[in-house]
Amino acid sequence: MTFSGKKLSVSTMAESVPNSPDYDNESGVSPTTEYMPRSAINLSPKKNLVARIVDGFRPHPSYYQRDYSIRKGGNYDVEGANNNLADTPLSRKLKGRHLQMIAIGGSIGSGLFVGSGVALATGGPGALLVAYLLIGSMLYCTIHALGELSITFPVAGSFAAYSSRFLDPAWGFAMGWNYVIAWLVTVPLEIIAATLALNYWGSTIPVVVWITMFWVIIIGLNMFGVKGYGEGEFVFSIIKVVAVISFIILGVVLNIGGGPGGAYLGGTFWHVPGAFANGFKGLCSVFANAAFSFSGAELVGMAAAETANPRKSLPSAIKQVFWRITLFYIVSLTLVGVIVPYNDPRLYGNSTVDARASPFVIAILNAGIEVLPDIMNVVIMISVLSVGNSAVFGASRTLVSLAQQGQAPKFFAFVDRKGRPLAGIALTAIFGLLSYAGIASATVQSHIFTWLLAICALSVIFTWTSICACHIRFRMAWRLHGHSIKELAFTSQAGLIGSYAGLVLNFLVLCTQLWISIFPLGSDPSVSTFFSTYLCVPVILSCYLGYKLWFKTKWIKLEDIDLATGRRELDLAALLADEREERASWPAWKRFYKLFC
Repeated sequence: MTFSGKKLSVSTMAESVPNSPDYDNESGVSPTTEYMPRSAINLSPKKNLVARIVDGFRPHPSYYQRDYSIRKGGNYDVEGANNNLADTPLSRKLKGRHLQMIAIGGSIGSGLFVGSGVALATGGPGALLVAYLLIGSMLYCTIHALGELSITFPVAGSFAAYSSRFLDPAWGFAMGWNYVIAWLVTVPLEIIAATLALNYWGSTIPVVVWITMFWVIIIGLNMFGVKGYGEGEFVFSIIKVVAVISFIILGVVLNIGGGPGGAYLGGTFWHVPGAFANGFKGLCSVFANAAFSFSGAELVGMAAAETANPRKSLPSAIKQVFWRITLFYIVSLTLVGVIVPYNDPRLYGNSTVDARASPFVIAILNAGIEVLPDIMNVVIMISVLSVGNSAVFGASRTLVSLAQQGQAPKFFAFVDRKGRPLAGIALTAIFGLLSYAGIASATVQSHIFTWLLAICALSVIFTWTSICACHIRFRMAWRLHGHSIKELAFTSQAGLIGSYAGLVLNFLVLCTQLWISIFPLGSDPSVSTFFSTYLCVPVILSCYLGYKLWFKTKWIKLEDIDLATGRRELDLAALLADEREERASWPAWKRFYKLFC
């Protein structure tokens, strides 16, 4: 075969392979290819657009080469499951900027913009601040623990897989399916929520049109692969972050009397009607709202498996959780508590996405500003779509992880050549069709909304509890195997104490919610009230006990925990030494900055 008068033989092609003696790895050329035209090197003809699209939907070559049964001698093969998770066919196209915005704005949604209004009315501004501080502190410890695990083991499924690896495969099965179910029902929940948000303007366009449009947007973004999810979240998060920062500035101005009304408020509403409503039970009732508001923060850990270099990108993203908790939640909700009284009847609203029930909107209306409420409703609707986008990502990736561990049907492990988990995306798309129940009457719509929300209400608390437990077990096994924390590329700023604190706080939240579900605030005990709060608990216990009894799994001993499989860089000593030497040369201001960013 001859190109431009130069003969190209099989031996010549072999010599041009990277890492061969004649190949220059720095320049990327070899003596045999230096003067060849690009067309001569690429021997296969370029496919047209349609052919490339069709080819992208074909299964990844690894799909048929793996054993997904994960059984060894009738028992669950943890090592085989870890091997499947380590070499994931998922695309690694997320960049640092994607992770930054997923970490900063990923959990900012209707829970903050609207749900905080119900929390304010239920507990008062004091309870609102205390509850969000406690849940925020718990989340800080949890996300840092997750960051340490995800950077060390950037595997598919992240925290869902860690439960099988460090605790018990049966608990991993329960946690994985708990997380999948929570996100599956979130897709129709958020689409219905987006249509309800349109009621603010009294839209005359049929609801079915809006449902279809929102469904196409959410599923369509994820059909562009992980980069579609990343770019979508990047844009959504920028909008949400700008909205929160703008409100903080506006809130300060309104509190000191800079609004059209010109009245100075200060801490008036902390005295009249008061700082706390409904006492201790009111405070406990706010915990669920706070947890729901922060849910989704753990997705940054799941994104590690689809990041080109998580060791470089993820630490900075994990540290951003401090600013998200402090600036976007604590500061904004402190301002909400001083410019909106908790006894304002508008706080209860007609739905969880009723913009008129948003304390942010109420504060603006009280100041007599006309245009901003419409803008805030747009932000609320974008936030709802952002959560729907994250729901498809979270459910589909967890399904891949479960299938690769033999804990879900094999076809859910299907990943195409573009790195898209098509089977998982298809299932979330099917569940998204439940949103067409939104065309039903308001009563039916309310019942569907309530029970879909009940399924995923406390699931995130169980997820966070498992993350803390996995981190504790990892550190214990790491020490038992003779390792030092200096060998880790990233360590939790909260440390092992933070994980124990997170574990205890998560358990206490579950206990308080059990009390509230049995003896609800302002009403008599009832079965429907109990299950509307605690429905996910029997689901989790059924999954755990059923799997454990059927497969007879055992609690994994510390000495049997696998600390090698799934680590992309096993020899970090030289890299970490260079990085520590570089950090030592930084000025004091930069070391302080890098502590939080």
